[in-house]
Amino acid sequence: MGIETEYGITASAASGQRALSPDEIARLLFRPVVAEYSSSNIFAPNASRLYLDVGSHPEVATAECDSLSQLIAYERAGDVMVDRLARQAEAALAAQGEERAVYLFKNNVDSAGNSYGCHENYLISRHVVLKDLGQALLPFLITRQLICGAGMIQKAKGDEPARFVLSQRADQVWEGVSSATTRSRPIINTRDEPHGNSKLYRRMHVIVGDSNMAEPTIALKVGSALLMLEMLEAGFDVPQFSVQDPIHHIRAIALEPTGSTALPLADGSTVTALEVQQALCDAATRWLDHRDDAGTPTAEMARVVDLWQRTLAAIDTQDFSGIDREIDWVIKRSLLERYRTRLGGEWSHPKLAQIDLTYHDIRPGRGLYSVLEQRGMVKRWIDDAAIAAAVEEPPQTTRAKLRGEFLATARELNAAITVDWTRMKVNRPEPMTEEFSEPFVSADPRLDGLLDYMRSHHSV
Repeated sequence: MGIETEYGITASAASGQRALSPDEIARLLFRPVVAEYSSSNIFAPNASRLYLDVGSHPEVATAECDSLSQLIAYERAGDVMVDRLARQAEAALAAQGEERAVYLFKNNVDSAGNSYGCHENYLISRHVVLKDLGQALLPFLITRQLICGAGMIQKAKGDEPARFVLSQRADQVWEGVSSATTRSRPIINTRDEPHGNSKLYRRMHVIVGDSNMAEPTIALKVGSALLMLEMLEAGFDVPQFSVQDPIHHIRAIALEPTGSTALPLADGSTVTALEVQQALCDAATRWLDHRDDAGTPTAEMARVVDLWQRTLAAIDTQDFSGIDREIDWVIKRSLLERYRTRLGGEWSHPKLAQIDLTYHDIRPGRGLYSVLEQRGMVKRWIDDAAIAAAVEEPPQTTRAKLRGEFLATARELNAAITVDWTRMKVNRPEPMTEEFSEPFVSADPRLDGLLDYMRSHHSV
């Protein structure tokens, strides 16, 4: 599994300074990367992919991970990686006599309403029909924002006033299951890019999730999806909800923090968004007694289910005191409500929009979430040591370990190489390529052959 995170970007401009465009800032941000690699699309030493995406968005796609805590460490390592680039950009500007702050935001909507994504990738069996799996998952995914939305202040639209909504992405997706990516933004993208043995695997690409700041929220977002996939692939008894036109209801769910949005079913009855989540959480609770203790340990999945249960109970009772340090939209809404009371009670106040955005600033000590974290006002799922290690080293239990060793040796020898998710190629003197299609293999003698070839020809 892996997460792709696109970051919003801007820079300050003092009086008399020309405002820099996002493209200018992004180019400045990636200048050291281009100088070292002659490209703005690279694999970093920790085997994650770092690149400049369409729309001048820095993006990090984590290396392949096989457990939940590992994935959270690499997701947060991406924040450190791009923040380092931002600090280098600030230093470069200062050297030119321009004192500016460079801001990177891990959110999903900018002030002009442009959207950028956080995409989840799950390896699933080739024998599963992705479209059928997607249809079974849609009720879960349209209601999942109740438990893991990042929350945001939605600007006034026509006669509708500004208001707080649960999810930043709910207003940006237009289809349920589709091969499109930007044209219609589906919840699940079916484009067949397995990045592995295509006879055994395919990749499920989930586009609907918010970028999260709180580690427990990331754990719940990904962990609940993993549990759903495990149950469905195993043929476990999972409640089925034949929601009519599910994508039509995703925006209404985002507006209702009580989870009471009514969803019409094919048999003419209705079910609420909260009831869907509760039924699926109950199934996941039962599944813990049956799942193999592999990948993410069952003990960690039990932590996910506990948080899932507590979040649903909080929504049901509207007493959020038990999760107000763990779930992003609850943390943010509580913070904004305190300021809203002081500022006159209108969600449209510009100060609230500033607080909303600052929550997602990834700079330690400057971003609002970071300040809350440093003060112990939010709970952690992993520790700083795990993040620091993930910045420098690849995961040791997946194919990413092979890629990391290949990259490290090439860097040491200044060798010309080409790398993607499955292939590693030594370009000179004669091209030598190996394909590693098994994501769960972390040792392979063919890598030794590539490294020996590199070492024996590094002066050629």
